[in-house]
Amino acid sequence: MNQLLFWILFNVFVLAMLGLDLGVLHRPAHTVKFREALAWSGMWIVLASAFAVLVYFWHGRAAAVEFTTGYVIELSLSVDNLFIFLLIFRYFRVAPNHQHKVLFWGIVGALVMRAVFILVGIGLIREFHWVTYLFGAFLVYSGIKLFREEGKAIEPEKNPVLRALRRWIPVTEDYHGERFFVRRAGLYATPLFVVLVVVETTDLLFATDSIPAVLAITLKAFIVYTSNVFAVLGLRSMYFVLAGMIEAFHYLHYGLSAVLIFIGAKMLASHYYQIPTGVALGVVAGVLLISVVASLLKPQEV
Repeated sequence: MNQLLFWILFNVFVLAMLGLDLGVLHRPAHTVKFREALAWSGMWIVLASAFAVLVYFWHGRAAAVEFTTGYVIELSLSVDNLFIFLLIFRYFRVAPNHQHKVLFWGIVGALVMRAVFILVGIGLIREFHWVTYLFGAFLVYSGIKLFREEGKAIEPEKNPVLRALRRWIPVTEDYHGERFFVRRAGLYATPLFVVLVVVETTDLLFATDSIPAVLAITLKAFIVYTSNVFAVLGLRSMYFVLAGMIEAFHYLHYGLSAVLIFIGAKMLASHYYQIPTGVALGVVAGVLLISVVASLLKPQEV
């Protein structure tokens, strides 16, 4: 398959799925129920698995394993980030039937930002190999920082982008349905748009961990991009699946911490020893499984 044709077809597929999601299946806006979210999450996992099979027949086993590893890493890091989204929605008291729209447009923005991150990151590593060690050290630092976190708190008012927004655009006191802007004596943003800005800037910070982690697996742009896209597209439905039970996985952040440290160490040691991608996938999956099982076997005391 021609490389340019692949990029065109893949992005057309992504746009079609996004259009189907927001324009058809969630019109009018409604609260996403557990079974609906579970079905969508399962569909995205099946589509990612089918794409891995396509990669296998197109580029071989190594590329398929790289895609699967990148997908698992990105998806696992995203699961922990869902807790932050939950706190943001609670903080701003966003109605359940409007959360989907915020996540939808937040993910559209995330896809654009991550595409830029991926292109810049791959370009830097290929041009300046020492950037690999910089990314590796950053991942190890992020993993250690995550391990030492006992809880997560959000302080949206300290968000510099949000402060700048409120200086330049007036914001209404109340929500206006699912609208981001309303017209009064001029253009006013609604609190729902404020929530979108917080979600977008938060995801930008998340990408600084997840993109280098996938770049540690491969520098093939289409593998890094597609694994990120499938994980991010499935993030929205997974939020509604895990919203009521995410706090039960209280050991997950320890597992994610270990994953970040391991991937960072892999990048730091890449000049001396290349850890096979299949081994990396096994380590990542094993660590995450252990943290989830440990959370279930020893529930957090209330």
